[in-house]
Amino acid sequence: MITAIVLINTDVDRIPEIAESIAAIDGVSEVYSVTGAHDLIALVRVARHDDLADVIPGRISKVPGVAATETHISFRTYSQHDLEAAFAIGLEE
Repeated sequence: MITAIVLINTDVDRIPEIAESIAAIDGVSEVYSVTGAHDLIALVRVARHDDLADVIPGRISKVPGVAATETHISFRTYSQHDLEAAFAIGLEE
């Protein structure tokens, strides 16, 4: 699974509607409305690198009101949830 973090700038008066449209796109797992330099952050999870092109410039960037995107591709995932599960292997309560 390939994960991309997409920083999105939008028309600020339509953030909720744009977020809902992006969240409905196949491959987008979550959309966050955030403070700071960007309006939304989307997590995109796909099977192949080529699929990123279909989802990000092919779909997200074409949502009306999306002004710009910046994409960061994940190399590894570190999660407290994953660490807890790994340490619990073989332990009985």
